[in-house]
Amino acid sequence: MDKDAPTLGEQAYDKALKYELDYGCCPQCVLATVQETVGIVDDQTIKASHGLSGGGGLIGEGICGALSGGLMALSAKYGRDRDKLDRGRYINNFKKARELTERFRAEFGGVTCQELQKQFTGRTYDMWDAGEYKAFDDARGRKCAHATGTVTQWVVELL
Repeated sequence: MDKDAPTLGEQAYDKALKYELDYGCCPQCVLATVQETVGIVDDQTIKASHGLSGGGGLIGEGICGALSGGLMALSAKYGRDRDKLDRGRYINNFKKARELTERFRAEFGGVTCQELQKQFTGRTYDMWDAGEYKAFDDARGRKCAHATGTVTQWVVELL
């Protein structure tokens, strides 16, 4: 193996970053990349993540969409199946989810979309207002895409 060749995680980072820059919707970009890189995620899961973008419904107050996509990817592999609801908490998934969330907070200074908006641009935005959204899009540059790529790389490494 070529020691200079990018790892699977690094390849996932690059792909997720590109998807976020090209298409937006960070949770979908994380999940689509995980699907293409290691499998485990189906198209319905990618579709189901759409409303999680922008902190959920583009309101900014909830968890960063990239992080929520990463948590969904971990749960696709380690989470509790529907037919096993009565068989315990499946604590291993919670441990991995906690690890991802804590790592994310340490790296990006928060876990909500609004916290990241402040970290990346110095303020928050109303993403339902076209002018505000454009201002956010201009101000954030590649920072959200970097967060999306980073989460995806970590998830691939955790899987």
